[in-house]
Amino acid sequence: MNKKNKISIIGLGYVGLPLAVEFGKKFETLGFDISSKRISELRKKIDTSGELSGSDIQKAKKLQFSSRANDLENSNIYIITVPTPVDQNKKPNLSHLLSATKLVAKYLNRNDIVIYESTVFPGTTEEICVPLLKKISKLQYISDEENFNYSPGFYCGYSPERINPGDKRHQIKKITKVVSGSTNKITKFIKKLYSKIITAAIYVAPNIKTAEASKIIENIQRDLNIALVNELSIIFEKMNLDTKEILKAANTKWNFAYYEPGLVGGHCIGVDPYYLTYKAKQLGYKPKIVLAGRKLN
Repeated sequence: MNKKNKISIIGLGYVGLPLAVEFGKKFETLGFDISSKRISELRKKIDTSGELSGSDIQKAKKLQFSSRANDLENSNIYIITVPTPVDQNKKPNLSHLLSATKLVAKYLNRNDIVIYESTVFPGTTEEICVPLLKKISKLQYISDEENFNYSPGFYCGYSPERINPGDKRHQIKKITKVVSGSTNKITKFIKKLYSKIITAAIYVAPNIKTAEASKIIENIQRDLNIALVNELSIIFEKMNLDTKEILKAANTKWNFAYYEPGLVGGHCIGVDPYYLTYKAKQLGYKPKIVLAGRKLN
Protein backbone atom coordinates (compact mmCIF):
# COMPACT_ATOMS: atom_id res chain seq x y z
CA MET A 1 0.00 0.00 0.00
CA ASN A 2 1.27 3.44 -0.86
CA LYS A 3 -0.14 6.88 -1.49
CA LYS A 4 0.68 6.63 -5.20
CA ASN A 5 -2.02 4.06 -5.85
CA LYS A 6 -4.65 5.30 -8.26
CA ILE A 7 -7.90 3.39 -8.33
CA SER A 8 -10.43 3.26 -11.15
CA ILE A 9 -13.95 2.03 -10.46
CA ILE A 10 -15.61 0.87 -13.69
CA GLY A 11 -19.40 1.05 -13.49
CA LEU A 12 -21.11 3.62 -11.26
CA GLY A 13 -24.40 1.97 -10.40
CA TYR A 14 -25.66 1.21 -6.89
CA VAL A 15 -22.51 -0.88 -6.29
CA GLY A 16 -19.78 1.16 -7.96
CA LEU A 17 -20.73 4.65 -6.80
CA PRO A 18 -20.63 4.03 -3.02
CA LEU A 19 -17.35 2.16 -3.52
CA ALA A 20 -15.87 5.01 -5.55
CA VAL A 21 -16.93 7.56 -2.94
CA GLU A 22 -15.35 5.62 -0.07
CA PHE A 23 -12.08 5.07 -1.94
CA GLY A 24 -12.19 8.71 -3.07
CA LYS A 25 -11.87 9.78 0.55
CA LYS A 26 -8.51 7.98 0.85
CA PHE A 27 -6.95 7.57 -2.60
CA GLU A 28 -6.81 9.25 -5.98
CA THR A 29 -9.86 7.60 -7.54
CA LEU A 30 -11.53 7.72 -10.93
CA GLY A 31 -15.20 6.84 -11.14
CA PHE A 32 -15.77 5.67 -14.71
CA ASP A 33 -19.04 5.00 -16.49
CA ILE A 34 -19.85 4.78 -20.21
CA SER A 35 -22.94 6.94 -19.64
CA SER A 36 -21.99 10.57 -20.18
CA LYS A 37 -25.37 11.53 -18.69
CA ARG A 38 -24.58 9.64 -15.49
CA ILE A 39 -21.17 11.32 -15.28
CA SER A 40 -22.67 14.76 -15.85
CA GLU A 41 -25.12 14.19 -13.00
CA LEU A 42 -22.46 12.89 -10.62
CA ARG A 43 -20.22 15.86 -11.30
CA LYS A 44 -23.14 17.97 -10.09
CA LYS A 45 -23.32 15.73 -7.00
CA ILE A 46 -26.62 14.21 -8.14
CA ASP A 47 -27.18 10.46 -7.71
CA THR A 48 -30.42 9.52 -9.46
CA SER A 49 -30.26 6.01 -7.94
CA GLY A 50 -30.93 7.60 -4.56
CA GLU A 51 -28.13 5.71 -2.83
CA LEU A 52 -26.04 8.77 -1.96
CA SER A 53 -26.76 12.40 -1.23
CA GLY A 54 -24.88 15.34 -2.67
CA SER A 55 -23.08 15.82 0.64
CA ASP A 56 -22.01 12.14 0.60
CA ILE A 57 -20.36 12.60 -2.80
CA GLN A 58 -18.85 15.92 -1.74
CA LYS A 59 -16.85 14.18 1.01
CA ALA A 60 -14.82 12.24 -1.58
CA LYS A 61 -12.23 14.95 -2.19
CA LYS A 62 -9.95 12.71 -4.25
CA LEU A 63 -12.68 11.37 -6.53
CA GLN A 64 -13.13 12.42 -10.14
CA PHE A 65 -15.74 11.23 -12.63
CA SER A 66 -15.28 10.46 -16.31
CA SER A 67 -16.76 8.70 -19.31
CA ARG A 68 -13.54 9.14 -21.32
CA ALA A 69 -11.71 5.84 -21.68
CA ASN A 70 -8.31 7.53 -21.93
CA ASP A 71 -8.64 8.72 -18.34
CA LEU A 72 -8.17 5.12 -17.19
CA GLU A 73 -4.58 4.88 -18.38
CA ASN A 74 -2.84 6.22 -15.26
CA SER A 75 -4.47 3.81 -12.82
CA ASN A 76 -2.82 0.76 -11.30
CA ILE A 77 -5.86 -0.74 -9.57
CA TYR A 78 -9.03 -1.41 -11.55
CA ILE A 79 -12.24 -2.47 -9.80
CA ILE A 80 -15.03 -3.67 -12.09
CA THR A 81 -18.58 -3.30 -10.76
CA VAL A 82 -20.79 -3.65 -13.83
CA PRO A 83 -24.18 -5.44 -14.03
CA THR A 84 -24.36 -9.17 -14.75
CA PRO A 85 -27.97 -9.90 -15.78
CA VAL A 86 -29.49 -12.85 -17.64
CA ASP A 87 -30.80 -12.80 -21.20
CA GLN A 88 -34.32 -13.63 -22.39
CA ASN A 89 -33.46 -17.34 -22.20
CA LYS A 90 -32.33 -17.03 -18.56
CA LYS A 91 -28.70 -17.55 -19.49
CA PRO A 92 -25.86 -15.38 -18.11
CA ASN A 93 -25.40 -12.15 -20.04
CA LEU A 94 -21.75 -11.25 -19.54
CA SER A 95 -21.67 -8.53 -22.19
CA HIS A 96 -21.16 -5.69 -19.70
CA LEU A 97 -18.47 -7.64 -17.87
CA LEU A 98 -16.62 -8.53 -21.07
CA SER A 99 -16.81 -4.95 -22.38
CA ALA A 100 -15.37 -3.62 -19.12
CA THR A 101 -12.65 -6.26 -19.16
CA LYS A 102 -11.64 -5.38 -22.73
CA LEU A 103 -11.58 -1.70 -21.84
CA VAL A 104 -9.33 -2.21 -18.81
CA ALA A 105 -7.04 -4.55 -20.75
CA LYS A 106 -6.11 -1.72 -23.12
CA TYR A 107 -4.57 0.24 -20.26
CA LEU A 108 -3.16 -2.61 -18.19
CA ASN A 109 0.52 -2.41 -17.20
CA ARG A 110 2.82 -4.78 -15.36
CA ASN A 111 2.00 -5.22 -11.66
CA ASP A 112 -1.47 -3.71 -12.09
CA ILE A 113 -4.39 -5.34 -10.29
CA VAL A 114 -7.88 -6.02 -11.69
CA ILE A 115 -10.50 -6.73 -9.03
CA TYR A 116 -13.97 -7.94 -9.95
CA GLU A 117 -17.00 -7.28 -7.73
CA SER A 118 -19.76 -8.21 -10.20
CA THR A 119 -21.73 -11.34 -9.31
CA VAL A 120 -20.66 -14.26 -11.52
CA PHE A 121 -20.57 -18.05 -11.56
CA PRO A 122 -17.41 -19.67 -10.15
CA GLY A 123 -14.58 -19.61 -12.68
CA THR A 124 -15.70 -16.51 -14.57
CA THR A 125 -12.78 -14.33 -13.45
CA GLU A 126 -9.96 -16.74 -14.28
CA GLU A 127 -11.52 -18.77 -17.08
CA ILE A 128 -13.26 -16.02 -19.05
CA CYS A 129 -11.94 -12.60 -18.01
CA VAL A 130 -8.26 -13.39 -17.48
CA PRO A 131 -7.75 -14.83 -21.01
CA LEU A 132 -9.19 -11.58 -22.41
CA LEU A 133 -6.92 -9.47 -20.23
CA LYS A 134 -3.90 -11.51 -21.33
CA LYS A 135 -4.77 -11.41 -25.01
CA ILE A 136 -5.32 -7.65 -25.21
CA SER A 137 -2.66 -6.47 -22.75
CA LYS A 138 0.00 -8.92 -23.97
CA LEU A 139 0.91 -9.46 -20.33
CA GLN A 140 1.14 -12.66 -18.31
CA TYR A 141 -1.31 -13.47 -15.53
CA ILE A 142 0.44 -13.91 -12.20
CA SER A 143 -1.04 -16.54 -9.89
CA ASP A 144 0.30 -18.98 -7.33
CA GLU A 145 -0.86 -21.85 -9.56
CA GLU A 146 1.25 -20.79 -12.54
CA ASN A 147 4.87 -21.83 -12.94
CA PHE A 148 6.71 -19.10 -14.83
CA ASN A 149 8.83 -16.03 -14.34
CA TYR A 150 6.66 -13.47 -12.53
CA SER A 151 7.63 -10.60 -14.84
CA PRO A 152 6.00 -8.90 -16.63
CA GLY A 153 2.47 -9.60 -15.54
CA PHE A 154 -0.72 -8.48 -13.86
CA TYR A 155 -2.77 -9.73 -10.92
CA CYS A 156 -6.46 -10.33 -10.37
CA GLY A 157 -8.75 -10.41 -7.39
CA TYR A 158 -12.39 -10.97 -6.58
CA SER A 159 -14.35 -9.28 -3.81
CA PRO A 160 -18.11 -9.83 -4.08
CA GLU A 161 -20.35 -6.82 -3.62
CA ARG A 162 -22.91 -6.99 -0.83
CA ILE A 163 -24.75 -3.74 -1.37
CA ASN A 164 -28.43 -3.82 -0.44
CA PRO A 165 -30.04 -1.04 -2.54
CA GLY A 166 -31.98 1.48 -0.50
CA ASP A 167 -30.72 0.07 2.80
CA LYS A 168 -29.28 2.94 4.86
CA ARG A 169 -28.36 0.64 7.74
CA HIS A 170 -26.22 -1.96 5.97
CA GLN A 171 -23.92 0.38 4.10
CA ILE A 172 -20.68 -0.59 2.42
CA LYS A 173 -18.42 0.34 5.34
CA LYS A 174 -20.42 -1.77 7.78
CA ILE A 175 -20.66 -4.99 5.75
CA THR A 176 -18.09 -7.78 6.14
CA LYS A 177 -15.98 -7.85 2.97
CA VAL A 178 -14.82 -11.09 1.36
CA VAL A 179 -11.53 -10.74 -0.54
CA SER A 180 -9.34 -12.99 -2.62
CA GLY A 181 -6.39 -12.64 -4.97
CA SER A 182 -4.43 -14.53 -7.59
CA THR A 183 -1.43 -14.86 -5.23
CA ASN A 184 -1.06 -14.89 -1.47
CA LYS A 185 0.86 -11.63 -1.66
CA ILE A 186 -1.80 -9.87 -3.70
CA THR A 187 -4.56 -11.23 -1.45
CA LYS A 188 -2.86 -9.53 1.51
CA PHE A 189 -2.60 -6.33 -0.53
CA ILE A 190 -6.30 -6.40 -1.47
CA LYS A 191 -7.24 -7.05 2.15
CA LYS A 192 -5.20 -4.06 3.27
CA LEU A 193 -6.67 -1.93 0.48
CA TYR A 194 -10.28 -2.61 1.44
CA SER A 195 -9.49 -2.28 5.14
CA LYS A 196 -8.87 1.42 4.47
CA ILE A 197 -12.58 1.91 3.75
CA ILE A 198 -14.30 -0.99 5.54
CA THR A 199 -14.87 -0.72 9.29
CA ALA A 200 -16.38 -4.22 9.46
CA ALA A 201 -14.37 -7.43 9.21
CA ILE A 202 -12.40 -8.48 6.14
CA TYR A 203 -12.71 -12.21 5.39
CA VAL A 204 -10.01 -13.81 3.25
CA ALA A 205 -11.23 -16.56 0.92
CA PRO A 206 -8.62 -19.18 -0.06
CA ASN A 207 -8.96 -18.46 -3.78
CA ILE A 208 -10.92 -16.48 -6.35
CA LYS A 209 -13.33 -19.28 -7.26
CA THR A 210 -14.32 -19.75 -3.63
CA ALA A 211 -15.05 -16.04 -3.31
CA GLU A 212 -17.14 -16.13 -6.50
CA ALA A 213 -19.10 -19.13 -5.22
CA SER A 214 -19.70 -17.58 -1.80
CA LYS A 215 -21.48 -14.62 -3.35
CA ILE A 216 -23.72 -16.63 -5.62
CA ILE A 217 -24.96 -18.99 -2.91
CA GLU A 218 -25.86 -16.11 -0.58
CA ASN A 219 -28.65 -15.15 -2.95
CA ILE A 220 -29.62 -18.68 -4.00
CA GLN A 221 -30.12 -19.63 -0.36
CA ARG A 222 -32.32 -16.59 0.23
CA ASP A 223 -34.34 -17.29 -2.91
CA LEU A 224 -35.03 -20.87 -1.83
CA ASN A 225 -35.90 -19.93 1.75
CA ILE A 226 -38.36 -17.27 0.60
CA ALA A 227 -39.88 -19.74 -1.86
CA LEU A 228 -40.33 -22.26 0.93
CA VAL A 229 -42.24 -19.89 3.21
CA ASN A 230 -44.25 -18.62 0.24
CA GLU A 231 -45.38 -22.15 -0.50
CA LEU A 232 -46.09 -22.81 3.16
CA SER A 233 -48.23 -19.68 3.29
CA ILE A 234 -50.30 -20.96 0.35
CA ILE A 235 -50.86 -24.27 2.11
CA PHE A 236 -51.67 -22.67 5.46
CA GLU A 237 -54.09 -20.23 3.85
CA LYS A 238 -56.07 -23.20 2.55
CA MET A 239 -56.19 -24.42 6.14
CA ASN A 240 -57.35 -21.00 7.38
CA LEU A 241 -54.19 -20.71 9.45
CA ASP A 242 -52.14 -17.54 10.05
CA THR A 243 -48.67 -18.13 8.56
CA LYS A 244 -47.04 -15.35 10.58
CA GLU A 245 -48.31 -16.80 13.84
CA ILE A 246 -47.01 -20.24 12.83
CA LEU A 247 -43.60 -18.76 12.01
CA LYS A 248 -43.48 -16.93 15.34
CA ALA A 249 -44.18 -20.17 17.18
CA ALA A 250 -41.63 -22.15 15.17
CA ASN A 251 -39.04 -19.42 15.72
CA THR A 252 -38.92 -20.26 19.42
CA LYS A 253 -36.66 -23.18 18.50
CA TRP A 254 -32.98 -22.19 18.69
CA ASN A 255 -32.01 -23.36 15.19
CA PHE A 256 -35.08 -22.31 13.21
CA ALA A 257 -34.23 -20.10 10.20
CA TYR A 258 -36.83 -17.33 10.20
CA TYR A 259 -38.08 -16.02 6.85
CA GLU A 260 -41.34 -14.28 6.06
CA PRO A 261 -43.40 -14.85 2.89
CA GLY A 262 -43.25 -12.12 0.30
CA LEU A 263 -41.80 -10.88 -2.97
CA VAL A 264 -38.18 -11.32 -3.98
CA GLY A 265 -36.75 -7.89 -4.74
CA GLY A 266 -33.47 -6.54 -6.06
CA HIS A 267 -31.34 -7.59 -9.00
CA CYS A 268 -29.22 -10.48 -7.76
CA ILE A 269 -31.59 -12.86 -5.97
CA GLY A 270 -33.73 -13.52 -9.03
CA VAL A 271 -30.69 -13.87 -11.30
CA ASP A 272 -27.98 -15.79 -9.45
CA PRO A 273 -29.70 -19.22 -9.49
CA TYR A 274 -29.50 -19.15 -13.29
CA TYR A 275 -25.78 -18.38 -13.18
CA LEU A 276 -24.89 -21.35 -11.01
CA THR A 277 -27.23 -23.65 -12.94
CA TYR A 278 -25.56 -22.58 -16.20
CA LYS A 279 -22.13 -23.51 -14.85
CA ALA A 280 -23.36 -26.77 -13.35
CA LYS A 281 -24.84 -27.88 -16.69
CA GLN A 282 -21.51 -27.12 -18.37
CA LEU A 283 -19.97 -29.59 -15.94
CA GLY A 284 -22.56 -32.25 -16.77
CA TYR A 285 -24.79 -31.87 -13.73
CA LYS A 286 -28.42 -30.76 -13.86
CA PRO A 287 -29.32 -29.15 -10.51
CA LYS A 288 -32.42 -30.49 -8.79
CA ILE A 289 -32.96 -27.78 -6.17
CA VAL A 290 -31.19 -24.55 -7.20
CA LEU A 291 -34.01 -23.41 -9.50
CA ALA A 292 -36.85 -24.85 -7.43
CA GLY A 293 -37.74 -21.50 -5.94
CA ARG A 294 -37.68 -19.44 -9.12
CA LYS A 295 -41.06 -20.38 -10.58
CA LEU A 296 -42.91 -19.94 -7.30
CA ASN A 297 -41.23 -16.67 -6.38
